Amino acid sequence: MQQTFTYPEFAYRPSPEQSLGGPQRYPVVVVGAGPVGLTAALDLAARGLQVVVLDDNNTVSVGSRAICFAKRPLEIWNRLGCASRMVEKGVNWKVGKVFFREDPVFAFDLLPETGHKLPAMINLQQYYLEQYLVEACGAHPGIDLRWKHKVVALEQKPDHVSLRVETPDGSFRTHADWIVACDGANSTLRGMVGAAFSGQVFQDRFLIADVIMKAGFPPERWFWFDPPFHRGQSVLLHKQADDVWRIDFQLGPDADPVEEKKPENVIPRIRAMLGPDAGFELEWVSIYQFACRRIDRFRHGRVIFAGDAAHQVSPFGARGANSGVQDTDNLAWKLALVIQRQAPEALLDSYHDERALAADDNILNSTRATDFISPKNAASLVYRNAVLDLARSEPFARGLVNSGRLSTPTPYPDSPLNTPDASPFEGAMRPGTNCADAPVAREGRPAWLLDMLGDGFTVLCFGAPAASSAAMDGSAVDALAVGTVRPILLCEGRDFRDSEGLLAARYDAKPGTCYLIRPDQYVAARWRSFDAGKIRAALARALAMPG
Repeated sequence: MQQTFTYPEFAYRPSPEQSLGGPQRYPVVVVGAGPVGLTAALDLAARGLQVVVLDDNNTVSVGSRAICFAKRPLEIWNRLGCASRMVEKGVNWKVGKVFFREDPVFAFDLLPETGHKLPAMINLQQYYLEQYLVEACGAHPGIDLRWKHKVVALEQKPDHVSLRVETPDGSFRTHADWIVACDGANSTLRGMVGAAFSGQVFQDRFLIADVIMKAGFPPERWFWFDPPFHRGQSVLLHKQADDVWRIDFQLGPDADPVEEKKPENVIPRIRAMLGPDAGFELEWVSIYQFACRRIDRFRHGRVIFAGDAAHQVSPFGARGANSGVQDTDNLAWKLALVIQRQAPEALLDSYHDERALAADDNILNSTRATDFISPKNAASLVYRNAVLDLARSEPFARGLVNSGRLSTPTPYPDSPLNTPDASPFEGAMRPGTNCADAPVAREGRPAWLLDMLGDGFTVLCFGAPAASSAAMDGSAVDALAVGTVRPILLCEGRDFRDSEGLLAARYDAKPGTCYLIRPDQYVAARWRSFDAGKIRAALARALAMPG
């Protein structure tokens, strides 16, 4: 098979413990250097913590694996200084098309409105994404990446966790105040803490073929139900970087995974799809089954789970890696504030409250997509085909078509960290919702709202507040003002104005409206006027402060 990517081999280095002769103690140890673990390390280090990352491998993931990365994770990586490289290399897209048998049924647009810095979705092979994140971690003085370090035992103490780590030079012990477990779907740390991991395992098998070819297809997501080149099954097509195309073929539960991976069996399937004269090379082939399940609790004492170690979903909808990165976005600020003694340990309980809700939402959507794609009985098949037939002409039926509804952030409407509205508001920016981006102007130059929010709590005021930002002194928040004509200076160098009116529209802002924004850029509270006492109370609630 041809290769478009050269896999790096990261150097193994002995750990300090092996020369110092005894355990060292660290604020945080992240186990697993995939997209989720590397993002966690970057976010924690950006918040001033020293982070050790342990991984039992010494390269990036083999094969393209996760390829679809959604707008919200891109916003998180943008905050961490990594997104521009990903977007530049990746294939930007937002249009998806659904086909039934020989015919197109309908198309959808993931981001039909303008005024967003980042695209709705990029396709980028996971090995590139991991390489960029590894390089970003390697450049950060607060991150110690340790390759060929395998955690083989774990013991929880009242105030720390003791780990036994195996390396090419033997094993050693090390200690951490907190462990972030990002060691994947087959997580060994789950077993070490006795965590339950339950849900549904699906029997259908699917073939992934990464194909190198020059093709005139647009950079869109194309999904076929029962196409003429693969009758009775489904097929998915995506473009990746380097003229690599991802093709997924549904095979059914009885397919032989060994036989189906052989090139002599893969190539005829691709030729049937592309035509007998199509020129292409295989880069990577894999057979997969999948499960929809999650861990019982995201936090087990001082071990906190994220990504596939905490939850698994089907690949339809691109919910796996995208959701895992959002786990770390939710966790990092909370863990940093707890370690830095700016918030009580109870704040970490909200990580389970919020991200278990997101996992359940993703599992529900993923299961529904799988049931639509793979009907389990004749009645389900009749229903699905009737929906697809109707969707050609009837808009209401298009909402019933489920080829894998693509990843969107899960709001936390009932989070204990939210302060409920006391005044009427319109629109989507309710407490517990991630902030929508919008174009703004700073010092006469174009800018973006999310870039202005920083990485702490922020009070966003539309117009001059009734009291100056001095009223918030000692409350660990920034105060930003939005002016429609001239910015109101509340935070030196970070004042801005709503240059196109989109910010006010998206936030249903009237003169005096104020928002309290969390460090992960979720809305904690909102009011129709500035009140320092109410803001302090909402901040205390968002920090899980007692009383």
